[in-house]
Amino acid sequence: MERVRLDPDRLEVLYTRLGEDGADNVLCRAMEEMAIRLKQSEKLYGAGASGELRKTVHSLISISDQIGLDTLADVARDVVTCIDSGDWTALGATFARLIRTSDQSLTAIWDLQDVTI
Repeated sequence: MERVRLDPDRLEVLYTRLGEDGADNVLCRAMEEMAIRLKQSEKLYGAGASGELRKTVHSLISISDQIGLDTLADVARDVVTCIDSGDWTALGATFARLIRTSDQSLTAIWDLQDVTI
């Protein structure tokens, strides 16, 4: 079980700037993109395609940052660092953590949509 950090201030900024409908749309699109990229990253990891894996995981950082998923962004950065350093043992452990963290982060966002910000 991973503890995930959500930045409520970042979400509040989204809702203030875009309104409820606009922010909900951004969150839904971000969650959809993250789910697609996470599935793609699992395939790339399994295939040993480290260059493409790096690009895919790196894109998760900006999406996570945009909607305040700080823990997910941090773990994605750690995965990129492992790829860059060629530390394949650490990559295995860190990538597994990315998958766990992503599941809980997406759940946290879904749960938050039931709360008024």
